[in-house]
Amino acid sequence: MEKIESENLLHRAFSVFLFNSKNELLLQQRSATKVTFPKVWTNTCCSHPLYRDSELIDENFLGVKNAAQRKLFDELGIPAEDLPIDQFVPVGRMLYKAPSDGKWGEHELDYLLFIVRDVHLHPNPEEVADVKYVNRDQLKELLRKADAGEEGVKLSPWFKLVVDNFLLKWWDHLERGTLAEAIDMKTIHKLI
Repeated sequence: MEKIESENLLHRAFSVFLFNSKNELLLQQRSATKVTFPKVWTNTCCSHPLYRDSELIDENFLGVKNAAQRKLFDELGIPAEDLPIDQFVPVGRMLYKAPSDGKWGEHELDYLLFIVRDVHLHPNPEEVADVKYVNRDQLKELLRKADAGEEGVKLSPWFKLVVDNFLLKWWDHLERGTLAEAIDMKTIHKLI
């Protein structure tokens, strides 16, 4: 966090929101061994594109999609064949900054990706403590518990920002089959 604040360091990130065919969102609880935001609930998968040719491709956000496919396998054991690259839908981008524990934190340009697939999960316990699919009402209950500090439920700051600013509207579009109408990849939403 000290370097982020003193040098205004920024890095690319992505956040995947994977829905099953029942329009339920897959959430994960980050493992206790994560350096930043351990044991918090968050969207399906979050990480960073690597500095490698396949993850630096700008055209059609292909680099970010490749990174998402890679990390969904690393964290949740979802095989690439369950996640065709052309099925990832970039819906928006946001810029945010969030401290984790005083020493670590994030300052990211986060690409937000939706994908609807029924997948096989084999979570990596070094990355993921728990997973669950939620419908809207179950998500609202999780948010209520986090806001009230009940049962030790905590949410990642980027997930909370997406929920507060975009997710329910995008979820509506997903269910109506009009997600294309909600896509805005030109704007960088500054949520700092």
